[in-house]
Amino acid sequence: MQLKTALVIDPSTDIRERLAQILLAPEWTIREANNNTAALELAQSTIFDLIITDQTSAAKEDVRFLQSIRDLHPETRVIILTDEGTPQDVLDAIREGAFSYFSRPFSLESLSEAVRSAMNAPSWHDGIEVVSGTPHWVRLIARCDLETADRLMRFVHEMIDLPEEEKHTVAAALQELLMNAMEYGGKFDPQHYVELSYIRTKRAVACRVKDPGEGFSLDEIHHAAVSNPPGDPLRHLNYREAGRLRPGGFGILLSRNMVDELFYNDKGNEVVMIKYVDQPASKQAK
Repeated sequence: MQLKTALVIDPSTDIRERLAQILLAPEWTIREANNNTAALELAQSTIFDLIITDQTSAAKEDVRFLQSIRDLHPETRVIILTDEGTPQDVLDAIREGAFSYFSRPFSLESLSEAVRSAMNAPSWHDGIEVVSGTPHWVRLIARCDLETADRLMRFVHEMIDLPEEEKHTVAAALQELLMNAMEYGGKFDPQHYVELSYIRTKRAVACRVKDPGEGFSLDEIHHAAVSNPPGDPLRHLNYREAGRLRPGGFGILLSRNMVDELFYNDKGNEVVMIKYVDQPASKQAK
């Protein structure tokens, strides 16, 4: 059995208890530090498999800490918990190789999923790359596997600068499109990558997903719910069963219903979704 060590910085009682349920002894040893400075001193003499930062810290402090850890031990998986952060901080965290990122409030279950993922992910540090990025316009590429998809959506959720309900809607629609791109365009082949763009204007959020596949026509995807005829909302399930596809097929339909506009290119391997979040000034005045 390979023994592993986690370092948790100034954990709250509920986080301490939850981690004890996940990082089980004797395989895992959990150590604690009072702050980033003390954690960095420990990391000088100990290689930690996983580090979780203090949830009451500022993201900028944690990104600087992350840089120092990556210089010492590039394979250490760092999950940033923060009380204060911005979309730019999220971008910086991705660039510096954070495994995941949570700003308060966050659920213990979401954190638990990230910890389990960090425990088991075989190769992760080259899965997501920032091609270009500002808080208003981000381009990322991501490896076509489920682990990377989950990590990517956690970062994207933190970057979406919208009220909580609208943020959830945009993130859910984007996740459906991303999963379709990875499954059908990338075949969940980690040698392939999808491209994701996020644009935030004063009045809208636009997201673009491009996959490496040959594309498709909406008229030909009988395994998807969007192709079902009126009066037969479950017809696509027969095609999925015959083709031994995973349960689902509602991705495009769900995304179309969650956002205001959804466009595919002529090849079918690139999609743009738009969610309007504000009204033009002329309309607001009426």
